[in-house]
Amino acid sequence: MTKLKLSAIPDDKPVKLTVELPAGVHRDLIDYARVLGNQTDQKLEPSRLIAPMIARFMATDRGFSKARSDLRTPRS
Repeated sequence: MTKLKLSAIPDDKPVKLTVELPAGVHRDLIDYARVLGNQTDQKLEPSRLIAPMIARFMATDRGFSKARSDLRTPRS
C-alpha cells in the first residue's frame, strides 16, 4: 500500500473560503480523495483535502517556520 502524506481527515468546524483551482489540480484532488478515502475508509469530498494539505505544507516548510519565528522574536 502506498503511504500518503495525509491521514484521516478530522471533522472540524470549517471557515468558508472560495478558491479557483486549475482543472488539472482539481482532477488530481479528486483522485487523491479517492485513494485516501480507500485507505482510511472515509468518503471524502475533494474540497476537504485542501486545508490539511496546506497545513501539512506549511508545517514542513522550514523557510516558513524560520520566518515565522523571526516575526515572533522581539527586536531591540
